[in-house]
Amino acid sequence: MAQIIDGKAISAQIREEMKQEVVRLKEQGICPGLAVIIVGEDPASKVYVRNKKKACEEIGIYSVVHELSEQTSEEELLALVRQLNGDERINGILVQLPLPKHLNSDLIINNISPNKDVDAFHPFNVGKIMIGDYDFLPCTPAGVMELIERSGVDVNGKNCVVVGRSNIVGKPQAMLLLQKNGTVTICHSRTKNLAEICRSADILVAAVGKEAIITADMVKEGAVVIDVGMNRNAEGKLCGDVDFAAVEKKASFITPVPGGVGPMTITMLLKNTLKAATLKK
Repeated sequence: MAQIIDGKAISAQIREEMKQEVVRLKEQGICPGLAVIIVGEDPASKVYVRNKKKACEEIGIYSVVHELSEQTSEEELLALVRQLNGDERINGILVQLPLPKHLNSDLIINNISPNKDVDAFHPFNVGKIMIGDYDFLPCTPAGVMELIERSGVDVNGKNCVVVGRSNIVGKPQAMLLLQKNGTVTICHSRTKNLAEICRSADILVAAVGKEAIITADMVKEGAVVIDVGMNRNAEGKLCGDVDFAAVEKKASFITPVPGGVGPMTITMLLKNTLKAATLKK
């Protein structure tokens, strides 16, 4: 049976470390600040934003939420982003996605100052990740790396398979594993022999968004299995991309859903905000 990687416990440990860091920064006259912009009434987005604000309060980060109506124009949103770029109290800016369809997400993100881009979505920061000389990492892949490392798993020389190629998780996840000297394969919807490739993995990261797409026959005995998926099954219950009950019997380490990767994402956002505060000129 696999050892469960407890994302809640590891997240709490990192937040405790960051609380001390916030105290040290404030002693130096630096008060980290995060601005979150949410446009519209998407219920899931509202929950995420509320959780982000609460997390900031827990560790002592100043935070402000800008709630804009569904009808907000691109010009109005860009004006707010530019205002926050110049706000000395704000070190990190996050625009909650998805945006309403009439707004161009890429245009908005590209107008966030790279030094305040705590989601690490700006092309400048994406490029820095590619060459391994970065200030910020995308929050979910960074959280996955923390879970792997704090569980005592060494990536060096391991066969790593990432299932999923999104700009937010799959691609940056592959780069971070590569930078730790993993031998990385990226799989996607056009991949042939998916099961065979997954069985070659010492470390398998599932980030597709399809319920139980990774089954036990696709997992090598003793593999480390990281489930990034957040799906709802037929009963409305939260579940991942991995058939947890079956795969748990074969893996050496496995993350549950919920309680695995999920808690780490906001924690890494806080970490990026603290880093941004130290970059402040």
